[in-house]
Amino acid sequence: MAQKIEMPKLSDTMEEGVIAKWNVSEGDKVESGDVIAEVETDKATMEVEVFDSGTVLKILVGEGDAVPLGGVMAVIGDEGEDISEILDGLDKNGAPAEDSEEERSEEKEEPKEEVKTTEASEDDDGRIKASPLARKMAEDKGIDLRSVKGTGPDGRIVKRDIEDYTPEKAEKPAAPAVTFESEESEEIKVSQMRKVIAKRLSESKFTSPHFYETVDIDMEHAIDAREKLNEVSEVKISFNDIVVKACAVALRRHPYVNSSWMDDVIRKHGDVNVAVAVAIDEGLMTPVINHADKKNLRQISVETRELAELARDRKLQPEQMEGSTFTISNLGMFGIEEFTAIINPPNASILAVGAIRDVPVVKNGEVVPGKRMKVTLSSDHRIVDGAKAAEFLNTLRQLLENPLSMML
Repeated sequence: MAQKIEMPKLSDTMEEGVIAKWNVSEGDKVESGDVIAEVETDKATMEVEVFDSGTVLKILVGEGDAVPLGGVMAVIGDEGEDISEILDGLDKNGAPAEDSEEERSEEKEEPKEEVKTTEASEDDDGRIKASPLARKMAEDKGIDLRSVKGTGPDGRIVKRDIEDYTPEKAEKPAAPAVTFESEESEEIKVSQMRKVIAKRLSESKFTSPHFYETVDIDMEHAIDAREKLNEVSEVKISFNDIVVKACAVALRRHPYVNSSWMDDVIRKHGDVNVAVAVAIDEGLMTPVINHADKKNLRQISVETRELAELARDRKLQPEQMEGSTFTISNLGMFGIEEFTAIINPPNASILAVGAIRDVPVVKNGEVVPGKRMKVTLSSDHRIVDGAKAAEFLNTLRQLLENPLSMML
């Protein structure tokens, strides 16, 4: 008996999947457990298995096509089996067809007679043909009717001709004609990831009342500490690793920033799980470092690099991107000095990290070279008040300006 292969729910936020690759063709034999397709979800590319053996009788959607949850991707069954009844009940995307009377019969309308209106006309006896209103308007504006081209019946000058009239100007030498070859425009199909990013960030920006606070942090001691750590560590410690650790410690001390709005309650999370934004071609992925406050810099460094590599290869699993309680977005490596970020729901806050800048600073009454880094905290005002955000940022600044305190 023929079986429909439907689009499964492969992640918690998935609403549709895109066929990234078919591993079978029509007429192929398949066994239970065979991977017949790879599907791009909003979070990763996942494999789709079949649960029944048989012959691939029909592939309903092509590679690159989007299929809604529960939509039929293919049909398998016995070779030569009649599946017309199944196909008749589906639309071109594999979803159940919804026939209606309007779709089966086109409504025809009687063509309406076009009615044209013109200004009133006079007998012309050799005069320029123009309506009385057009003559009056031309007289008021000082327009010579002989220079106006009529668009009314038989070339009659009407009201719109006077309104649209532009006096001819003395001809000027024409500038040399410059022509440019037109460049071809390109339409890029929106990926599942980009669709979900657009939806989630739009909901976040227009649902969560954002506010922003920025601090400028002295990074000299953090730079010195990193250099000393990398002299003895077999794993390279980055500035981002230090920021992750400092945020994790600060979040433990300021639980409201480590919270989520749940409509009827505010959930203060027991764990500190920090998501780190990773840029890929399709947008951003946010792998999560769980229990970041309990891990040392070496563990954070190793885990961050492994997760970032998986993200760039589109091999992250959904569970590796779920459960975050706070997010960090670092654009400092791109030379961005300061920016604001949109909260990653259901987090209460996100930290935007800028580049470390060489700037003059005043110390002990003298202007000396300094190393400064701006960070901006975006917060959901339903959860985090201005004072609580400021307290968190002050703790974060103290930790980064005295990095040894994080080792205690």
